[in-house]
Amino acid sequence: MRLAVLHGPNLRLLGRREPEVYGTETLDSIGGRLHELAKELGVELEIHQSNHEGELLDLIENAAERVAGFVVNAGALTHTSVALRDALVGVGKPFVEVHLSNTTAREAFRQRSYLAPVAHGVVLGFGGDSYLLGLRGLVTHLYQTS
Repeated sequence: MRLAVLHGPNLRLLGRREPEVYGTETLDSIGGRLHELAKELGVELEIHQSNHEGELLDLIENAAERVAGFVVNAGALTHTSVALRDALVGVGKPFVEVHLSNTTAREAFRQRSYLAPVAHGVVLGFGGDSYLLGLRGLVTHLYQTS
């Protein structure tokens, strides 16, 4: 089984960007931990990051041909992008939305997600572990439904 992890805008800045909100772990460190967990779970991962909405849309469309599902941290696009929501729904693959911080406890504009209502699940507030929890949940779901 192959899965894709998508990181949205500004996530390459992890470790430097607002450490009081996002912690000090880097995107590379999170990626390494994801690959370790994927190996343990018996799945393959491809990981992508982009600051560009259109590129993320293309990644979803192209990856959907070879993956069973997605783990998605869309960053700020979570709260603004109907196009991202539509792409994820349109490819018909389950996905889990993840966030490092608890977005429901932050600014009002971060409390609405266009993705959550159509996601298989949402994990937020556990720092880099949110990705690991999301990956575990997605893999469990996919094995149960296959």
